[in-house]
Amino acid sequence: MPKRILQGVVVSDKQDKTVVVSVERQVMHPVYKKFVKRSKKYAAHDENNQFKVGDTVRIIESRPISKTKSWTVLVDNA
Repeated sequence: MPKRILQGVVVSDKQDKTVVVSVERQVMHPVYKKFVKRSKKYAAHDENNQFKVGDTVRIIESRPISKTKSWTVLVDNA
C-alpha cells in the first residue's frame, strides 16, 4: 500500500527534531453544497531542524516515531 503524501505549512518548530504542519483541504458541505476549508495539524519528524515557521513542506507517512509523530518531512533535492 502506498504511503500518503500531504502538503502543508509549518506552524511550529519549537520542538527538537519535530515540526507541526497544518494541512488544509476543501470538503463540500452536505446541506449547503458549498466548499468549506478544513485543516488538521500533524507532528512531523525533521531530523536536521532545517524547516522554519511559514515554510511549505510535504510530509509522508512513516512508522510511529513517538506517541504523536508518525509523519516525516520529505526533503526534495531540487
